[in-house]
Amino acid sequence: MTDSLPGLTLTALRTSETTAAQTPADVLVVAVRPDGSQAGVEVLAEGTGLAESVVDTLARDLRTIGAGGSADETTRMLAPDGVSAETVLAVGIGRRDPETPETLRRAAGAAARALAGVGSAVLALPGTTPVQSAAAAEGALMGAYAFTGFRSSPDAGKAPLAAVVVAGRVGDAQDRQLARARVIAAAVHRARDWVNPPPGDLTPAVFADDIAAAAAAVGVAVEVLDEGALAQAGYGGILGVGRGSANPPRLVRLAYRPEQARGHLGIVGKGITFDSGGLSLKPAEAMIGMKTDMSGAAAAVAAVLAAAELALPVAVTVYAALAENMPSGTASRPQDVLRMYAGTTVEVLNTDAEGRLVMADALARAGEDEPDLLVDIATLTGACTVALGNRVAGLITDDESAADRVRAAADAAGEAVWPLPIPEEMRSKLDSMVADIANVGNRFGGALQAAAFLREFVPSGIAWAHLDIAGPARNPDAPHGYTPKAGTGFGVRTLVTLAEQLA
Repeated sequence: MTDSLPGLTLTALRTSETTAAQTPADVLVVAVRPDGSQAGVEVLAEGTGLAESVVDTLARDLRTIGAGGSADETTRMLAPDGVSAETVLAVGIGRRDPETPETLRRAAGAAARALAGVGSAVLALPGTTPVQSAAAAEGALMGAYAFTGFRSSPDAGKAPLAAVVVAGRVGDAQDRQLARARVIAAAVHRARDWVNPPPGDLTPAVFADDIAAAAAAVGVAVEVLDEGALAQAGYGGILGVGRGSANPPRLVRLAYRPEQARGHLGIVGKGITFDSGGLSLKPAEAMIGMKTDMSGAAAAVAAVLAAAELALPVAVTVYAALAENMPSGTASRPQDVLRMYAGTTVEVLNTDAEGRLVMADALARAGEDEPDLLVDIATLTGACTVALGNRVAGLITDDESAADRVRAAADAAGEAVWPLPIPEEMRSKLDSMVADIANVGNRFGGALQAAAFLREFVPSGIAWAHLDIAGPARNPDAPHGYTPKAGTGFGVRTLVTLAEQLA
């Protein structure tokens, strides 16, 4: 198992034939939770191979130093006799079910974050199945992340945990699950690495070049349409958003086509590399964080690259609609009318509702490929964040089967989504006096109106679902579990799992 993938260097993932207690490492990671006595914690040792004497000693020492076992709480101490590692890190899981994959991911992620700068950690978390051990490894790898490319010194922040060890190797099934976990974590890291750079360093053209290079490295076909090609093909939405910027827009199409594919997943990702609001200018403070408005495109592209890495027997086609939304003398004006790729005309009442314009063009084009399921993913509306907060994405569609598929994939991946409707009255709110449709209505139900707008551009007969990730794509608060501050890579795991399920 390699420690790097094209364009990425990652925390090493190792396996050990011995038990966790016998495996040499800098740190042994165990999970704990409140024991109900208000005076101590329970060490969750089932399936870990830790001796009862070791468990009893750890529980006693943790009680002495006041560990509580709340979620994400970490306590580090010297290892007791019977443990080869030098120290032990106890990570709390709170009241969560200790053996669910998501609990294991979060616990391992919190441990990895706490162990930045450490050489190696062996996991002794509960659970004995390959899926459980892989979930813990995936969480640790996702938690072991740092974005330091723009620091003046590479040592300005602690380097991520160097190596994660999964002990008690049980055979080929576990190896396959661990290999998958590594690819998934790498894809999440790749998406974060695209989301986090300064917006001036990731313009649409630079982003498109990065995507093309990453795709070539894994054998995914790529086509990049520049501003000339976009104009020739009639992509009025993408051009209308991008024309105010000195950095012209791009539309990137990626196609993964394995032999004997057993399904076809289409994905459209919003790639606004910076969103000033255009002439409908955002307040200054609202522009902070708008470099992350391309998180949907980052997740979509990272997912198709992961599908190729995993050699999934399913076709995946991705469209990344890339533009920079800036004010200038050439920018689209409020009440301008754009003619979209599908021929529909759109009155632009608010240039800050630009994401749906680039997505509409890409959705119309993606539908021509006739996928079995078409999913779009976008940091589309602040309204969705108001409704669902910073950790839950909105899942919006009027196709119950598509909603069930996407939600099942998100649940399996451990990413939180919540279904929202598209009431029929939402379409009437988008009526225009001069064009086929307006890009905004009133301020009530903004996320639902945006989905109603997108639905107009999905070709008839195509199963479609919309993921509004405006909340969970960026974490402005303290890190938690395997989630760092800033770009999160949300959506990558759901999309890869959805591709696996379609296959």
